[in-house]
Amino acid sequence: MIQSTKKIQIPWWLYIILFMEIWPMFVGPYLALTNPSFLGGPGASSLIVGSIIYLARNFAVGIAFFIAIYLKNASMIFILIFIRFFTDLIDGPAFLAFGMAANETRLIMLFVLGYYIPAIIAMRYLWKQMTQQV
Repeated sequence: MIQSTKKIQIPWWLYIILFMEIWPMFVGPYLALTNPSFLGGPGASSLIVGSIIYLARNFAVGIAFFIAIYLKNASMIFILIFIRFFTDLIDGPAFLAFGMAANETRLIMLFVLGYYIPAIIAMRYLWKQMTQQV
């Protein structure tokens, strides 16, 4: 397998998928800091530390996405989507297991239609771009 190092063309539908992958990196931390019950309840100092760590991790990945898109680097975008996909494979069942979902059907649909399927489509496209014969 020969990996291409050239910049890729990003089609419009991939920009939509990338937006779907990136916006939670900034909305989630905002919710964690403004809504104390987001990570378990108000009053605990460990929740503030957890919120700050959650914020830092998500901002770092979100900024890495922007850099990868700017560079139009298929390998970097692929790795970031894979990391996000793997994280969501754990987050979805965790929300269900710990009873954090108000509506389980809606949560499952959100993760499957909003995260899993678009991520698989994007990774498939990027993999083809990365492994094209140079």
